[in-house]
Amino acid sequence: MTIAVGSDHAGFELRQALSAWLKSARGGKHRVVDVGCHAQASCDYPDFAALVAHAVSRKRAAYGILICGTGIGMAIAANKVTGIRAAVAWTPEVAGLAAEHNKANVLCIPARFVTLKEAQRIIGRFLSTPFGKGRHTRRVRKINQLTPCV
Repeated sequence: MTIAVGSDHAGFELRQALSAWLKSARGGKHRVVDVGCHAQASCDYPDFAALVAHAVSRKRAAYGILICGTGIGMAIAANKVTGIRAAVAWTPEVAGLAAEHNKANVLCIPARFVTLKEAQRIIGRFLSTPFGKGRHTRRVRKINQLTPCV
């Protein structure tokens, strides 16, 4: 499975550790496309959110993982891209519900509030939880039909 990952400077160290873990997890079955950032210098999170979101939207990656201080800015930016359902998760339970109920395809992690081990568990639950279908399908369809106000 291909997973696109990106971060700003606040998520730089966690992203590097998680990228290496994803490549080695489950016998190295994940292909990781790491879009950066590539230094700890201050940078703009929307740039990296866009790269990951477009990779998922264009089916170049099955899922995206974005990491910033709170996860919130990344989620807001990623959700501007058509077809993206980005969710901030700070526990495995929240990540599982985002996948099961919302068919989230981009996971946003708050680097300032989780450890590496917690982030690994969050990602593990996110990637292993199937979409619940049923009533959730109707709701996701409604989300996909929303159009921007102009």
